Amino acid sequence: MTYVVSEKNKRKRGLCAAIFLSAIMLLCACGPKGEDTPDEKQSIESSQAETERVDTGFILTGPDSFDSADTALLVNKDKEENTVTFLNLELGRRYTLSYDGTTRLYDKYGESVSMDQLPKGSIVDVTFLKSKKHLTTMQLSDKAWKYENVERYEINTVRGEVSIGSEVYKLSPNTQYLSGGRDIELMDLNPTDIVSFQGLDSTVLSVTVEKGHGYLRLVNDTNFVGGWIEIGQTQIQRITEDMLLVVAEGSYQVNISHNGGGGIKNVIINRNEETTLDIGDLVIPEPEKGMVIFTLSPSSAEVYIDGVKTSIAEPVTLEYGIHQLIAKTDGYKSVTQYIRVNQESVGVNVVLDPIRDEEEEESSESSTESETTTDYYKVYIDAPEQAEVYLDGNYVGISPCSFKKVAGSHVITLRKNGYQTRSYTVQIDDEEKDISYSFVDLVPGSDVPESVFDTNP
Repeated sequence: MTYVVSEKNKRKRGLCAAIFLSAIMLLCACGPKGEDTPDEKQSIESSQAETERVDTGFILTGPDSFDSADTALLVNKDKEENTVTFLNLELGRRYTLSYDGTTRLYDKYGESVSMDQLPKGSIVDVTFLKSKKHLTTMQLSDKAWKYENVERYEINTVRGEVSIGSEVYKLSPNTQYLSGGRDIELMDLNPTDIVSFQGLDSTVLSVTVEKGHGYLRLVNDTNFVGGWIEIGQTQIQRITEDMLLVVAEGSYQVNISHNGGGGIKNVIINRNEETTLDIGDLVIPEPEKGMVIFTLSPSSAEVYIDGVKTSIAEPVTLEYGIHQLIAKTDGYKSVTQYIRVNQESVGVNVVLDPIRDEEEEESSESSTESETTTDYYKVYIDAPEQAEVYLDGNYVGISPCSFKKVAGSHVITLRKNGYQTRSYTVQIDDEEKDISYSFVDLVPGSDVPESVFDTNP
């Protein structure tokens, strides 16, 4: 019998043979389990590892790894944990990021710096990997402005403003206040402090105390109560009993004078410390007097010397020492200055500047705001208890206590033996009602000075 194989059947048989042959070769190639060659094993393991890396979603951080950016305020650094904390300026929220050797740090010009060169209170541009909370880059923001070591400024806590020269900036709830690397409160600042300001646009975001303040107490000063104390070239105040003065830190010559007597002492004021100055060795001789000849413009101005209205049409006889002069009249800016009488004849020229129309209106409002006093409204200091209370350096009493309400900016100082002395700058309003303050407890510490300054220059 003859079989005829069609072309179609030939193709089917050929395909089956090929499949059968491939199956046999595959079984031979696989061999028994566990007998893979080293190269085959390495290839399989590499393939499995690659598959695992893709599946876990692992992201390797590096110099360019970031998914977020921000302009923020640097509020804290923790070197032990290698973390930095920022304040987001739009939301007012804090967040903390880790840093390591891959983190790059720059100044505002793009030059590399260390973490120590980026202090708290800096305004910085940051990039970071949000999913890993890892800091990629941090650079001082070139959009921020800065005033360094400012001596003359005015902070108005009622309006929430800072005047620096002719510029006025706003304070915000996010503004950070720093002294010695520590966070402080706005009230902890004193007008004698030298500070640096940083901010964006019209808002102050950080205030850093560059040169703070300490405290000066006089002892054995009975003979000089009612006299004057000069500290350096800027601070002059009448001596009162048991006074405690807030003084900028530094070295000073202190001039004590009363009824032609007194002398000069040297002191060193340290930040947040109390210094005692013994003036018991200074003497007051028989008072000497000098003749003071005044030249006054305009001549219609009223003149007060040591608080007493005085006619200066003729020469005025005054004891040697320092005397306070106030001259004022309508349409002119009042003048307050100090006269030093130390010879038989002294000439003093007093000139009042006229007030422009717009200044007169502002001056009237300012005068009403700053000079308002009441006979019956009081300021109460409720806490901490059993602390000595001083108002602008003058002793008030032991807390809880009160004093007459006088509108304006004032410094309240609290002192207690065995505790650190602390002062607060407050803005007292002119409303017809009593107000009260409760401050935090004083911190125990060796604030009592170890040495007493009694040396002459």
